[in-house]
Amino acid sequence: MTVGMREESLHGRDAELHKLGDFVRGARDRGGALVIRGEAGIGKSSLLAKARRIAAAEGLLVLSTTGVEAESRLPFASLHRLLRPVLDRAQALPAPQREAMLAAFGMSSAATPDLFLIALAALNMVGDAGPEPAALLLVEDAHWLDSASADVLGFVARRLDADPVILLAAIRDGFPSLFGSDLPELRLERLDELSSAAVLDARAGGLPSGTRRKLLQDAAGNPLALVELAIGAGQPGPEAMTSAWQPLTDRLEEAFAARVAKLPAATRALLLVASINDGDALSETLDAASMVAGSAVTAIDLGPAMDASLLDPHESLVRFRHPLMRSAIHQRAGLAERHAAHAALARVLSDQPSRAIWHRAASLSGPDENVAAGLAEAAALARHQGAVMSALMALERSARLTEDPARRAARLLRAAEAAVELGLQDVVTRLVREARTVALSARQRAQLLWIEASFGAGLREEHRRPAAIAAAAERVATDGHVGVALRLLNGAALRSFWTDADAAPARHRIVDVAESLPVAAGDPDLLAILAFAAPIERGATVIDSLRLSAARSGDNPEALRLVGSAAVLVGAFDLAETCCTAALPALRAQGRLGLLARALGAQAWSAAHLADLGLGIPAAEECTRLAAETSQPLFVGIGQATAAVMAALRGDEERAQTLATAAEQGALSGGVRPVLATAQLARGLAALGAGHYAEAFAHLRRMHDPADPSFHPALRCFALVELADSAVHSGQRAAITDVVAEMESFARQTPSPALHGGLQHARAVLARDDQAEALFRSALEDGAGRWPFTRARLQLAYGQWLRRQRRTADSRTPLRAARDTFDGLGTTPWGELARQELRASGETSRRQVTAAYDRLTPQELQIAQMAAEGMTNREIGERLYLSHRTVSSHLHRIFPKLEITSRSQLSSIVRPSTVT
Repeated sequence: MTVGMREESLHGRDAELHKLGDFVRGARDRGGALVIRGEAGIGKSSLLAKARRIAAAEGLLVLSTTGVEAESRLPFASLHRLLRPVLDRAQALPAPQREAMLAAFGMSSAATPDLFLIALAALNMVGDAGPEPAALLLVEDAHWLDSASADVLGFVARRLDADPVILLAAIRDGFPSLFGSDLPELRLERLDELSSAAVLDARAGGLPSGTRRKLLQDAAGNPLALVELAIGAGQPGPEAMTSAWQPLTDRLEEAFAARVAKLPAATRALLLVASINDGDALSETLDAASMVAGSAVTAIDLGPAMDASLLDPHESLVRFRHPLMRSAIHQRAGLAERHAAHAALARVLSDQPSRAIWHRAASLSGPDENVAAGLAEAAALARHQGAVMSALMALERSARLTEDPARRAARLLRAAEAAVELGLQDVVTRLVREARTVALSARQRAQLLWIEASFGAGLREEHRRPAAIAAAAERVATDGHVGVALRLLNGAALRSFWTDADAAPARHRIVDVAESLPVAAGDPDLLAILAFAAPIERGATVIDSLRLSAARSGDNPEALRLVGSAAVLVGAFDLAETCCTAALPALRAQGRLGLLARALGAQAWSAAHLADLGLGIPAAEECTRLAAETSQPLFVGIGQATAAVMAALRGDEERAQTLATAAEQGALSGGVRPVLATAQLARGLAALGAGHYAEAFAHLRRMHDPADPSFHPALRCFALVELADSAVHSGQRAAITDVVAEMESFARQTPSPALHGGLQHARAVLARDDQAEALFRSALEDGAGRWPFTRARLQLAYGQWLRRQRRTADSRTPLRAARDTFDGLGTTPWGELARQELRASGETSRRQVTAAYDRLTPQELQIAQMAAEGMTNREIGERLYLSHRTVSSHLHRIFPKLEITSRSQLSSIVRPSTVT
């Protein structure tokens, strides 16, 4: 009986084949990614094989890789296998991408690359036109990809819409998608009775009716089971069918293991080595198998395994016909046999230390410092390659093999820090629990505390509260570890800002310790700590140092980002916008997308308060997208809430409500106050723009109620104009007397431009008629309106007051100025308010011109702005981590929306972006 997986065997898959065929054949017109999911043996590999044949017939380049469980700890192993045929394309990449890719593959000693820079390089390598017009990327057993390869391929998969590239990945049931949950899936179900019978008859025709019926019943519609269990049908011994019920996967593994048991000793040794090998080269498998068998094992010994349908024929590689075969051989071998096979592979791979050390570790049953040290070195190399997960795995295994308690603790803590970086809270918890069983030094205890404080879990435990962290920082600084102390204080200040903002004693403790450290007054880390922990109390200190610190930061993007974040929190929005914008180019070039998301979040928040919509709208969208991609939920929320504010400023009330709701849903459970406060600001602005003043007041008043989750002591200081305007128009002046008085007391502590400008506006609109004009004039002359939107709102309020005083002619000048500014900024509801007031004064106005960002998506706006600056598609793609084809596709949609036909016309429609 011949058993083979032929194309005609795909019975019952007509719908799936049709969908797959259309998808692959359409690659030249539109790219994309699809995950094929199903149980083991359900036919995923057969569908991928069919896709390969279709692609070959269409003239597509086909690149493929397979996840191997034993390889999952080797960074970029699967990616390297995928890109090996086109690796020469790396030479055409921009230098940072080329160096990142080569460093990832161990072909360069360049500085540690960021994973996302490697991902952009991979995207450009598969998307750039070579001799073939399009490409198909096949990923089998994607659930066993090494994490670095999975991250890169997930990044690529989410950006293929405009590229002539199709990515198909097969994932077994029971495993999460390593590419994330946002890719479409094609699910394979078991075959129906007719299709199952057709598969069986095509491969094992003429079976006795009872045997045939039993096979169909046991296989239950699984194609692999129909084929593989049929091999043992009617045979005596352990491979024969039994009546005892077992899970299908177990039955298949038993069937494969039974076949192995009948093979010659040399073939069994070869299969055992192949099952644990993290590579598939025939030469190394034969060499190691010879050591295990005690005599020469040659390629001839492959024959029996191929005859038993366990291996596929290949000239230089060893490949199992199905992963379950590899698993069956590995599981059924004894521990001593596996240890011997790993030891043999370690010797064979002596010239590949990164692989050999893992096999040495797998051959041990007890501690070994030499191997533990080798794994620690492998971890350092993985970090250098940008593969944090591989480093984590190596450090954890190293700790397990370490007998010395101090070294063991150090390796556990380093592994935990890597887990923090990856956002793996359950792993952090496990490693921390283990580290606590070892006597730790003072520095290690501080390190442990920082690690524990990096996640929200345990927030209310006393030793993890900000005040306790500050005390630990003080102790570790006394021991001379100032850098560690700053790190701890930064974490404590961030925690107090995000969730414990109303805990004044803890914030004061953080400030006291920070100011006692021997660091320069304008140190960016110190400024950020003070701004996050005490933006009011230390506002003057921070503001006095901001410009000098920004100048000293030069082209250091992390320092500029910290200064920009500090400027946001003390209400110096123009400086915040400048610093964050200056930090972006280097963060983009270095591929540091996690920090880039944070810088964009601060930039967007500042731009929202300045009503700089052309800058803020794309920044908020990119912040949200990158924060999701880099697992930073707090900044996803900030991006969404800030986008809601800008939607409200544009007059898109529905979008503002949708975004605010999305932000709140992610923030309520964790009590993330800055997100909740910003969402309330968005709701208040949307209501103000729609003329629903009582509703606006209700939303905005919540930001000032300490019992409300939306309360935030700092951010509420920057919504005073909105609160005052809604109070005046809803007849609730008296209800905010206490709030204004509190803000006045804050203003005596900090020179915050936003706070002082808001107070001058509030004083004027809340004043008695006999005092109001002097306050309006004073505010306008003193620079309360230093920012265009702030000034225009003051002019609008002044014009409204003048008209109510029946000084109609006098009201027109400030109202015209306000209208023109609002129109220029694109703040449509406020422009309409100014027009209404002018109409009431007897003057008509031209209709507002629709702004570019009202016709474009946020990403289209960003691309249009960059193109208006003269950037090429490739340059834009490099900055935004998109392929140049995606940029081109966006521009083709942008031109009709803006009613233009060339790039040269963009500069007259969209303001060139300061997003660089």
